[in-house]
Amino acid sequence: MPEAAESYDAAGVKALAREVGFDVARIARADTEWDAGERLRQFVGEGRHGEMAWMETTLERRVHPTAMWPDAKSAVVVGLNYGPAHDPLAVLERPDEAAISVYAHNADYHDLMKKRLKRLAREFHQASGHEVKVFVDTAPLMEKPLAERAGLGWRGKHTNLVSREHGSWLFLGVMLTAAELDPDAAEIDHCGSCRACLDVCPTDAFPAPYQLDARRCISYLTIEHAGPIPHEFREAMGNRIYGCDDCLAVCPWNKFASVSRETKLHARPELLDAQLADLAELDDAAFREVFSGSPIKRIGRDRFVRNVLIAIGNSADAGLVPTIVARLDDDSALVRGAAVWALARLDANRFAIERGARLPDEEETTVRAEWEAEA
Repeated sequence: MPEAAESYDAAGVKALAREVGFDVARIARADTEWDAGERLRQFVGEGRHGEMAWMETTLERRVHPTAMWPDAKSAVVVGLNYGPAHDPLAVLERPDEAAISVYAHNADYHDLMKKRLKRLAREFHQASGHEVKVFVDTAPLMEKPLAERAGLGWRGKHTNLVSREHGSWLFLGVMLTAAELDPDAAEIDHCGSCRACLDVCPTDAFPAPYQLDARRCISYLTIEHAGPIPHEFREAMGNRIYGCDDCLAVCPWNKFASVSRETKLHARPELLDAQLADLAELDDAAFREVFSGSPIKRIGRDRFVRNVLIAIGNSADAGLVPTIVARLDDDSALVRGAAVWALARLDANRFAIERGARLPDEEETTVRAEWEAEA
């Protein structure tokens, strides 16, 4: 067993966390009071969690680490840098391509993080004898407040964690333990008067600094929202088909960020310039094959193609009309509805003809001639 694992003091467990592959590890008390629980209660009470019913059903377990595990004394909070090698905002200038959130450009970070956390927990438990539990964004535990308390960063005005060393690009994981470990100092807020993250949001999802209304957030709408995208947000989505990095990418603290050293988090080339036309043609089997091992797979083919069709509708590229028309008879009503909207956006006259409407003779002749020429 490595020397770092032979001790269960704070320095030992942090050294072990770096050894198993995390970029940063710090410690917070898990059993002292905090105000994060009350902020969460307010968020849910105002309905800002939208359709994420699990936030409401697990609220009382989520408000404090000891509400979920009464024996928790310390939290070892780890971070894995997923800094991109490209500018995440550049693709927004290429409307025929798909804008996919940086975190989803390759392997599912949940799997990568949990494997390392389990090794950390196993070796720590063997060395110390203390009970442990590990978490990666899939249990009722608020990782960001723990990360802030442990000193990994601070909660920015966009409600996400900001790190002085890694900017916006840290995946978080937590190992709770019954051991009493010396905590690190909490980080302070370094946002100052900056409001870049608030001003860049395409849908005005921040009612105020440090507050988020998920119902207006493109990440929520493209990933968590199951039904048709509300009309008021469709144009603002642009070509964002899975998540949105705008508020993360504009943060000035990213000037200190570095490219992730983890190759499994480097972007797959085919997802950096993925064509909307190609993605719209995916059936369920092809979708599962393309996104095997990816977090994108979780939303399913129909929700994904819904997002792609909204992006096509925003592309202003009439050459994509045949791609839309092919989805008008899709088996999924969700997809068909998005296709109708996209077709109306790109070519209202052609949409009318498709639906059997009669246009003035001269106008209809022109539209049909253009259509036949393209075919």
